[in-house]
Amino acid sequence: MSMEFLVATGIGALTAAGLYLILLRRTFPVVIGLSFLSYAVNVFLFTMGRLTIDLPPIVDKAAPGYTDPLPQALVLTAIVITFGMTALIVVLSLRAFLETGADDVTLVVPADEEVAGQASDEASS
Repeated sequence: MSMEFLVATGIGALTAAGLYLILLRRTFPVVIGLSFLSYAVNVFLFTMGRLTIDLPPIVDKAAPGYTDPLPQALVLTAIVITFGMTALIVVLSLRAFLETGADDVTLVVPADEEVAGQASDEASS
């Protein structure tokens, strides 16, 4: 197996796990799923610069080649943005839990709106 195949499989596994966790109906798995998706994007951005070994990230006349520094800078920026996004989502989910007393994220339709929706459906039939 080649290194590219292993990295692509790892990115696919992180993406699949992240999507599965996001589709659950509780806030903590959604936060973990978003983290998995951000890790998958970071690894994908990092591999865009090609997988090279023992090459410097800057141009050096003595080295036979160099590693592209742009994906490394993009990943560093994405890590900082992900940290801020994760902190915001954790605070929002904690606030929602404290306000509602439940960790479930399903949409509950109040009885007044449900009755009004049924009345409008019957009137249109």
